[in-house]
Amino acid sequence: MRREDRQVRESENGRPPGPGAAPVRGGPLGAHYKWLALSNTTLGMLAATVNASIVIIALPAIFRGIDLDPLKPGNVSYLLWMLMGYLVVSAVLVVTLGRLGDIFGRVRMYNLGFSVFALGALALPFDPLKGPAGALWLIGFRVVQATGGAMLMANSPAILTDAFPSDQRGTAMGINQVAGISGSFIGLILGGVLAAVDWRLVFIVSVPIGVGGAIWSYFSLREIGIQTSSRIDWLGNVTFALGLIGLLAGITYGIQPYGGHVMGWTSPVVLTGLIGGVALLTAFCLIELRVASPMFDLKLLRIRAFAAGNAATLLASIARGGLQFMLIIWLQGIWLVLHGYSYKDTPLWSGIYLLPLTFGFVVAGPISGWLSDKHGARVFASGGLLVSAAAFAGLLVLPTDFRYVDFGALVFISGAGMGLFSAPNAAAIMNSVPARQRGAASGMLATFQNSGFVLSIGIFFSLMITGLASTLPTTLTKGLTAQGVPYALAHQVGQTPPVASLFAAFLGYNPVHELLAPTGILSKLPAHSVAALTGKQFFPHLISGPFHHGLVIVFSTAITLLVIAAGASLLRGRRYIHDENALTGAATGSAGAAELTAEVAIGASSELAMEVAAEADSEVEGQLNGGTGGIVDGRTNGATAEPETQREAKPRP
Repeated sequence: MRREDRQVRESENGRPPGPGAAPVRGGPLGAHYKWLALSNTTLGMLAATVNASIVIIALPAIFRGIDLDPLKPGNVSYLLWMLMGYLVVSAVLVVTLGRLGDIFGRVRMYNLGFSVFALGALALPFDPLKGPAGALWLIGFRVVQATGGAMLMANSPAILTDAFPSDQRGTAMGINQVAGISGSFIGLILGGVLAAVDWRLVFIVSVPIGVGGAIWSYFSLREIGIQTSSRIDWLGNVTFALGLIGLLAGITYGIQPYGGHVMGWTSPVVLTGLIGGVALLTAFCLIELRVASPMFDLKLLRIRAFAAGNAATLLASIARGGLQFMLIIWLQGIWLVLHGYSYKDTPLWSGIYLLPLTFGFVVAGPISGWLSDKHGARVFASGGLLVSAAAFAGLLVLPTDFRYVDFGALVFISGAGMGLFSAPNAAAIMNSVPARQRGAASGMLATFQNSGFVLSIGIFFSLMITGLASTLPTTLTKGLTAQGVPYALAHQVGQTPPVASLFAAFLGYNPVHELLAPTGILSKLPAHSVAALTGKQFFPHLISGPFHHGLVIVFSTAITLLVIAAGASLLRGRRYIHDENALTGAATGSAGAAELTAEVAIGASSELAMEVAAEADSEVEGQLNGGTGGIVDGRTNGATAEPETQREAKPRP
């Protein structure tokens, strides 16, 4: 490439093309390309995450539409997989799909993701079946849709990292991450609004987004990142997928009652999933250390910024997921009903009343991303986690029947704290890895986020159920007998696992009605007793005390996780941009400069600095002598080769 062409390319794209970059389709990139990439990938992230949560509030309407009662014991599995299937599939596939993006092209995989996403969305609203068969149709095509969503989530951060210069990635990631995280809350409201009209609209709305996004991405996005010619690590992919499926499925089924226990953690199925999942994931790690072309290069974990950022991501995702589900149950099961809302309307209104949480994300995310571009990620990411922990502490002291102004302010602060964390953290993670592995790193980031959300449901539901199990049976038995229910029956109903009441409240059903209706007692009690038992005041007042006891356990755990995550985030070190640090020495032709830039890669040892400096000198000598491995005008002499100087900085022992 002529020097003049290279300079034009640099000025138009905002950065020089990376080594080994694939040819750009459609000619030189304009200065606006990076904003096209941002807007398109933000739409993709929004579509993927909205659909992860859009069915939560719409579930009652969906199950009524297919004539299936989700609260019957035999149907709980359909309920769980409608809730969790999308998240489990996304968590399992994103690393593989990110790595395939490194090999075959991130934009190509992203475009395919939109198409698969639209295909799944198109099949869902035309479910021709009823009952369990209808539920399996929906679950199956939700898996297809989740596969497309995983392609979008796995490659979006990598596409942005390729398109934006390092000093603007925080801003770009801020907008992209806010869209992804706030999408889960937008889905709650959108699902409630559409389900009130027709349950099929919940799925139809994704069709034009998927089709339009696929067309737009095909004509607007370009392959400008490095593609690596590599074999697919089939053994690593299989062990990772089966291991993570076993682990997450075990956690999902662990919250169901089993063998007279309030939860299923002693179930052989759950134990097999958990133990087998851990064993397979251990095997995956051993395989990845030995294969020539690993699905995920575990050596990246030697980069302190990458390892610390992902650890913080997992812990923060667990805490955030627990917050979302516990707040929904708090609003739907207690607060909204006490304030005059009918149970069937509570799912929609809980989404509306949680809007301050989304506003906090939207306000803080882009601002913290922009500031982190100038000052680094550590302070903003760690500080944001501590801000969220403080908001959890504030929620702990609220009474169960709170003033909404206080509640809204605290959830806004919590959302703002998560926004402060997410954008700088994502940018720092993506900046820390070699260009050729951005797809795999992007997939790993999404895996930690999605897995953390699934883990949060198992962890926080278990903690809440444990808290309720110690107090709710006695409270419920006394309340029922006070309204004329015979003691033997009241005691039997009181011993029902608390998960039944939580699921009923979560789905917008009156829990007491759902517990008593199968017994036939409601037809034998006086009308005033039936009205009291199934009215809007009985269950909220009954559960307020036990529920707050459970909230103390849940939120205390979340605070602990956030504080640990903040500590992990602080360990990331100073600002570190892998490719700039690795290549500066080679570009200047100075061993001293190479040593200096290697040392700037926080955590690098002096021995590694000298090694990188020697490699940089070797690269420069190769250029001067007309060697075949050097860098010429910002590119290597091979479309897929990467200079050996792009080695990650190993942490200081």
